[in-house]
Amino acid sequence: MPCNACRDGAGFDLAITMAFQPIVDVETRTVFAQEALVRGADGSGAGAVLAQVSDTNRYGFDQLCRSTAIEQAAALDLTAGGASLSINFLPNAVYEPRACIRVTLDAAMRTGLPTTSIIFEFTESESINPDHLLNILRSYRAMGFRTAVDDFGAGYAGLGLLSKFQPDIVKLDMGLVRGIDTDPVKRVIVRNTLATLTELGIRPVCEGIETVGEYQALRDLGVTLMQGYLFARPTLGRLAEVVWPEGAEVRAEAVRAVG
Repeated sequence: MPCNACRDGAGFDLAITMAFQPIVDVETRTVFAQEALVRGADGSGAGAVLAQVSDTNRYGFDQLCRSTAIEQAAALDLTAGGASLSINFLPNAVYEPRACIRVTLDAAMRTGLPTTSIIFEFTESESINPDHLLNILRSYRAMGFRTAVDDFGAGYAGLGLLSKFQPDIVKLDMGLVRGIDTDPVKRVIVRNTLATLTELGIRPVCEGIETVGEYQALRDLGVTLMQGYLFARPTLGRLAEVVWPEGAEVRAEAVRAVG
């Protein structure tokens, strides 16, 4: 697409905010990163917001999410303890990576948030032109940003992407994590996926962890970076306090109770 789409595309009229959910390092008991998750300004969920995204306002939405995430992260002093900010982006909203990064750089400079603390995360559940995606990822890396693949194992990119580009981080889909403590097949799949990622120099993150059993099974497999309700829910307007697994049985049961 021509880059005049960046200039002429519609803005995103719905007011948004961000909820932040930590990605934790369970070995060092530190927060590795905070993922910015879009919400409506009225507290409505991501689904309600994304339902308003169209081909004409996709670019405006993507840019608004980036600037909002950076502004709120800076206001919360998110990086003070060494944590990074993980921003979800829409590859199909990026027409030319170096042109479309201007809003991100301007927001980071205005707020003082270090660009070295930014991770760009995309979900592989969206059908994307592989060459276009590779151009984005390689450009972001050349500019000093880190990159992450979300929902790995559930979408389009998968191992084909890893054969051409190795992102800094891969987040294993929660479908592989849920019930892994009682599912030997999932343990085999995750064990071998982790071995592949490690050999490629990619840091794995397991997401969607809700129970102590899932946590322990993943620890037994050597996973150190985790995300899920067991540790903290996404929170608006503040950074959640992390609950560490020891003594978290009550927390896990509460999570199950509320679905």
